[in-house]
Amino acid sequence: MIDLRLLREDPDRLRASQRARGEDVALVDSLLSADERRRSSGVRFDELRAEQKGLGKLIGRATGDEKAELLKRAEQLKTDVKAADTERDAADAETQELLQRLGNLVHPDVPVGGEEDFVTLETHGTHRDFAAEGFEPRDHLELGQLLGAIDVERGAKVSGSRFYFLTGVGALLELALVNAAIAQATAAGFTPMLTPALVRPQSMAGTGFLGQAAQDVYHLDKDDLYLVGTSEVPLAAYHMDEILDAERLPLRYAGFSPCFRREAGSHGKDTRGIFRVHQFDKVEMFSYVLPEDSQAEHQRLLEWEKQWLTSLELPFRVIDVASADLGSSAARKYDCEAWIPTQGKYRELTSTSDCTEFQSRRLSIRVREGKKVRPLATLNGTLCAVPRTIVAILENHQQADGSVRVPEVLRPYLGGREVLEPVAK
Repeated sequence: MIDLRLLREDPDRLRASQRARGEDVALVDSLLSADERRRSSGVRFDELRAEQKGLGKLIGRATGDEKAELLKRAEQLKTDVKAADTERDAADAETQELLQRLGNLVHPDVPVGGEEDFVTLETHGTHRDFAAEGFEPRDHLELGQLLGAIDVERGAKVSGSRFYFLTGVGALLELALVNAAIAQATAAGFTPMLTPALVRPQSMAGTGFLGQAAQDVYHLDKDDLYLVGTSEVPLAAYHMDEILDAERLPLRYAGFSPCFRREAGSHGKDTRGIFRVHQFDKVEMFSYVLPEDSQAEHQRLLEWEKQWLTSLELPFRVIDVASADLGSSAARKYDCEAWIPTQGKYRELTSTSDCTEFQSRRLSIRVREGKKVRPLATLNGTLCAVPRTIVAILENHQQADGSVRVPEVLRPYLGGREVLEPVAK
């Protein structure tokens, strides 16, 4: 949610932001109009109530015809106050509804455009030359089946398409990744958190996931609860309706949770294997900071993501995500994309977003500095989305015989195992 003062003082900035997002620019003008009606109807209500109170005192002292006139005016005022109150509430509701539809203000340095208009900021590592090594690389599903690690056929039998089982070393690899990611986050000062997978509507709406992302959200109608697509949601809502002391900031949490996504707009995309699925586990970083510190914190989150991918010995690049691909809550977003050899391209593994004050305003989370109370900033960063990370590890560290070399950082969590070996048929 944006600051209404910014709307009044610099509506052109918001129009430019909406235009960059590819969203409805006219929404800004509708919001301006609703806000003006809200304020003017509020003033009229206050004036009428003040007159009503003053009139009550006059009636007590009046007599005769004067009192009759005052009583007549009192009846009219009663009607007018009720109408003004209704008008004020309606204008306020419209303002809030329009505010919920307006995306966060896009950072001025964000590249303008759609999904393919990102800017590459850095590249790390080198792509393996499998031809020079004398073999054709297998994709992650073939490798996962050789290792007895991935079973998508029974996943589909049990739950439908885009579901899977991780079995044997596949399950152990997930646990190793989660433990290693939590260990890195804890060493960096994050508090580990196991978060709820079901949240109330205000938590989901407050983080911005019931807008353009609503089609990918699972909703339990009977309970009016939502399955989270990321632990960002419960981590953001953790301090909902609270005022935090500035001395406590930054607050950093590392949440582990199952995540659920409909993938409603991805028909026909990544249908093979476990790259794009309906349910997966993820370790997510989340920060609460002072607004003036959010850009520096954003860089820190990115550095932690780079540290993680480097420790997994994966070739990757960092991109500055374009404006129309940000999501409603983010003012700026960086993605780290790992090289997937059999696809011949980089694919997103981690992402970090600076949401500035957008979520804290919607969730009513504020910071106290002396006598001053104001919204704070929230940021999120994926550290390890497990299935995609398994995809990247299997494909980049495979060997000619179908075995997979284990990155050194994971070996302590796999009993010292250095190689994952194919299982006997």
